[in-house]
Amino acid sequence: MTKHLYNIPGKSIDIGKQVSNYINSLTKPLGSLGRLEELAISLAEMKNESFPSVSPAGVLVFAADHGITDEGVSAYPKAVTEQMVLNFLNGGAAINVFSRQIGALLNIIDIGVASDLDHSDLINKKVRYGTGNFLREDAMSREEAEKAIEIGYEESIEIINKGAQCLILGEMGIGNTTASSAILALLSGKAIEALVGTGTGITEEGIQHKVSVIKQSLQNRNPDSSDPIDLIAKVGGLEIAGMTGAMLAAASMRVPILVDGFICTIAALLAKQLSPNASDYMIVTHQSVEPGHQIALSLLGKKPLLDLGLRLGEGTGAAVTYPIIQSATLMVKEMATFESAGVSQKN
Repeated sequence: MTKHLYNIPGKSIDIGKQVSNYINSLTKPLGSLGRLEELAISLAEMKNESFPSVSPAGVLVFAADHGITDEGVSAYPKAVTEQMVLNFLNGGAAINVFSRQIGALLNIIDIGVASDLDHSDLINKKVRYGTGNFLREDAMSREEAEKAIEIGYEESIEIINKGAQCLILGEMGIGNTTASSAILALLSGKAIEALVGTGTGITEEGIQHKVSVIKQSLQNRNPDSSDPIDLIAKVGGLEIAGMTGAMLAAASMRVPILVDGFICTIAALLAKQLSPNASDYMIVTHQSVEPGHQIALSLLGKKPLLDLGLRLGEGTGAAVTYPIIQSATLMVKEMATFESAGVSQKN
């Protein structure tokens, strides 16, 4: 793995203190804007700026297929990955709607869809045609895992260079909650039963089957939980690796990362494992209904901003939460101070 992936600066605590004092001079009772004030301070520390901006947001959606779907772990057939990528490219998916709403830059990246897609707006960075079925073989080689991380890194740098002031990461890949649950089982040491949810909508019976497939897969593959590349290579996904690399790039450039749901949080944990400072640049946007998400968030040490009962992925939860994060920056930029407004302060 190339060294630049780990070159992540620390947060600017001094700027944070200055912004905290400034917020206390704004025309409102002390602390009355609660977590918005915390957000504004965090963003200032991340960006090393007193008046940070998060506009426009950059959205990267990584798409890839999973060989583990051969084991019947998902409610939808593998073909849906390709169909949904075309839906993204034609502007009809939820992430398109919410990206338009917030005026975001949006890129769709094929990092491992199992078929060839032809569309002028698609960024084709296919590492391979889907992962291997990790019940029976490794998901990918170590070199492929590293290549997928590198691609994510480069795509992130590119959208930031085009002006993105914060990064939203999304994914599309039928079977990716299975891969994510397998990784989380190893990172958390928790029972697989406690982590596995309905994904795209499987039955109770389907959940039991998914649990047994993951258990057997982990025995067969025996990944090294202290080595994130080994985790990705043996039981991971190409889109998970892509998101991991994209987060490392954003953090290296002091760009805030708006972490979406369960799959995205697994990528966040892998990024943190590769470079602990990366988590300083992460804001968890919402609590997913996937049972593993809460466990993943406790490992990440972050508290979500919203709980809307979401479980879609694609970056949708982060995009919906974005206006709240933008509100925190505008509060600092546009609110009057007691002095400037001629308002008397509390005695």
